[in-house]
This record gives sequence, structure tokens and C-alpha cells, in this order.
Amino acid sequence: MVSGLSRPDRVVEYVPETVTRSVKLLVAGNFGVGKTTFVNSISEIRPLRTEETITEASIGVDDMAGLPGKTQTTVAMDFGRITLNPTLALYLFGTPGQQRFVPLWEELARGALGALVLVDTRRIDKSDEVLSVLEERGVPYSVAVNQFDDARAYPLEEVRDALDLSPDTPLTNLDARHRGTCLQSLITLVEYLFHRVEAPV
Repeated sequence: MVSGLSRPDRVVEYVPETVTRSVKLLVAGNFGVGKTTFVNSISEIRPLRTEETITEASIGVDDMAGLPGKTQTTVAMDFGRITLNPTLALYLFGTPGQQRFVPLWEELARGALGALVLVDTRRIDKSDEVLSVLEERGVPYSVAVNQFDDARAYPLEEVRDALDLSPDTPLTNLDARHRGTCLQSLITLVEYLFHRVEAPV
């Protein structure tokens, strides 16, 4: 997925003095689903990216099916920040997508309130492993379908059935290149997480 990766007007700034709460969130998903693009699109600071060129060492290790134009991959994490309102800052940690990085996912999940899981309907079966990792570690999540230009658009209820999501798991559409749709999916996740925290036991 192509993205306008550099925003020259974006500069690194300190967290506003009005911020009294911060939340750590994961941006998860399988290999090539658009996590780096998402973090870049939504972050108010210049994001930290750990992308490296895909080499022949990936052959037979990483599943490149359906990703003919992909030349780089995240090897540690993506990091960004967004001040959602004057008192709340979200710290976004994009996870690497390959199965061999599961131990790193576990470390990144420490202290995370929840996760936004990006899904590509062209390779929807690849999402099962990511969802399982989060469920095994008790990390609540919402799911967002990243709309690739050459992907068929499915009704969200069909996607919910295909992923076997529970009825209360939030499910949205977004285009990881477009900040507005990313922001709406992120707000949906935060509202869901805060409702869980505040709900009576």
C-alpha cells in the first residue's frame, strides 16, 4: 500500500501540559496489512519506524503471497503518538507482522490497554494467529478492515463471521492512508476500552 509517508509540517513536540492521562495501545495485524502506514497517517509526531529491506533470507520464512510489491518490513516496532483530547494522549506501538516476531509482540503487549487489529480481506485467514495471540494474553481489541484498492469490499457482518468475532467486538472500516478513517477506528477502540474499564464487575 502506497502512502504519503513524510509530512513536512509534522515536528516532534512535547506532550501538552493539559494531558493528565496516557494510554498505550497496540496496532497489530499480520504481515503487510498496513500497520506502518496507519501509524504514520495518524501520529502527530514524526513516527519511529524500524523498517528494513526484505532480503532473500525471508524466502521460505515469511509468507509473501499476495504481497508482490512489498519490499520493506518492520523488524521491531512502529511508534507514534496522538493527543486524542486535551487531557488524553495515546501512545501507539505497531507490531511486526511475522510469526517469528511473536516474542516481541509479547513484550510490546506489556502495559497495553488494548489493540487495534488491522485486517486485509484478501488474506483474512492470516488474521487468526494475531487474534489468538491477543486473546491468549488477555489483551482486548477491536478490528478494522483496511480497504486496499484491489480488495473486494465485504459487508462488515460477513467479516465478523469469517473472523468469528464476538458480537461486542467493535468492527470498522478504514483506509490506512487516510487520517480521518484511522482516527474514527481509533476512537471506536478507545471508547470500547474505557467502557470495559468503567463497566461494573
